[in-house]
Amino acid sequence: MKSFNIAEKLRDLETEVGTLSPMQKILLGTDGSVTALLENALDCEVTVHTISQEVVPADKHAAVSLEIPEGEPVNHRIVTLNEGEDGKVLLYAASDTPLSRLAPSFKDDLMRADIPIGRIMRMHQIESRRELDDVRVCRAGTRVSGILGTFRHEPLLSRRYRIITGGEPLIAIRETFPCSHFTDESRVIVEAPARIHMGLIDMNGSSGRVDGGIGLSVEDPAVVIEAKRSSDIRVRSDNGNCDRIQKTAERVLTALGVQGGAEITLHRTYPGHIGLGSGTQVSLATARAICELYRPLPVREMAAVAGRGGTSGIGTAVFESGGFILDGGHRFGPSGAKSDFRPSSASGGVKPAPVLFRHPFPDDWRILLATPAIPEGASGKAEVDIFRQYCPVPVGEVQALCHTVMMQMLPGIIEKDLDLFGTAVNAVQSLGLKKVELGLQPPLVHDLITALRDTGAAGVGLSSFGPTVYAIGDTGMQDTLRTAEEVMGETGGSVVLTRACNHGAEMRAAP
Repeated sequence: MKSFNIAEKLRDLETEVGTLSPMQKILLGTDGSVTALLENALDCEVTVHTISQEVVPADKHAAVSLEIPEGEPVNHRIVTLNEGEDGKVLLYAASDTPLSRLAPSFKDDLMRADIPIGRIMRMHQIESRRELDDVRVCRAGTRVSGILGTFRHEPLLSRRYRIITGGEPLIAIRETFPCSHFTDESRVIVEAPARIHMGLIDMNGSSGRVDGGIGLSVEDPAVVIEAKRSSDIRVRSDNGNCDRIQKTAERVLTALGVQGGAEITLHRTYPGHIGLGSGTQVSLATARAICELYRPLPVREMAAVAGRGGTSGIGTAVFESGGFILDGGHRFGPSGAKSDFRPSSASGGVKPAPVLFRHPFPDDWRILLATPAIPEGASGKAEVDIFRQYCPVPVGEVQALCHTVMMQMLPGIIEKDLDLFGTAVNAVQSLGLKKVELGLQPPLVHDLITALRDTGAAGVGLSSFGPTVYAIGDTGMQDTLRTAEEVMGETGGSVVLTRACNHGAEMRAAP
């Protein structure tokens, strides 16, 4: 195995997740027993709970790590280390052990008892050394997040090592724990789902109201932000969001009348201006984290402080409650909240629209998001200019859109009628401002929509100003996924198959 510089790797981790605590560094870099370290640090018994254990053929990675032929039987064991018998889960560990290298008595203890591996080796007086070969940040995922009590997209710290005895690897182990564990500093972690914006309903304004939106919260992608108290504002983020987080933090702290600050880390996000609302979710997650550190605010008040939701209320509503959302727009005219047609980015000071309808989206409907690698959708001045040029839209199209939403889209959701709902999604693409947004897209987006409909997806549309295209169906969505990849071809892009998120952003305090 090549030499492994743990100090260098830990420095790399800190550029990604922020300062590691001394205990985290020790757990990641130790060549001794993690169980013993935890018992000494926590002053309690650390117990092992076996989640699963089975004999399986060694896959390629296990074979390389254990220096055995691929396919050789190994004992694959997944356990947690817990604080006491029924206490907090401290760490998740997966190990592989070749059966051919186990003495019968060692094998019996390994496969029958909830005993730490280090303790088993001491019981059998096996001399060994630990050889560390990997330290990294990974995403929790659905299964591990459920075990560790974290969010699915939350970052975890992970290390991999081998136990060497007699010159041969006996066991390969990967241990994983949340970034929020084993630190004395209190922090808040917020995970916020992305949203599909299906369309603005009334960009005519003759009714005395304007805007109004329909949209949907999705599980993937998502934003994860962590914050802890600080004397000033410190932001660790990609360049595209650093300024947004800084300004949001300043606004919220000023509104709260707080003299202190916050150290904020953006652990996970997705590209901006692709039609999935990352700007709103990053801003609201930042605001929520700071409010939880100092003084909680209602989501709508928090959104107004952060300057979000001035045209469409969908982003704010999915942050608050998730699911399928219909909002009622804003009063329009000289005495209204708005007197001209503007996107949310140019509607600062306007409160988020009222939610008229919120309903869980069917769990068995799948949602595909296809984002071709082409120039981002309209934003900033370009988006403002589009609103000025194309609004007001014909009132007849607004009326047709309202009819489609009321008599097809909403009943389709409530009655779980996928075909009816899909028919409405398809109809929306040729009405109102959505027709304008779609008309401004390059040919590839139009080809993508046509091709996905041809696969049998019930409804296919453009999210916001694109270029992300969404498709909704139940069975056969793998074919839809493959078609999306084929159509994007050499242009490239991302394809995600996900589900609706029927809850709002989630927050947890740690440790």
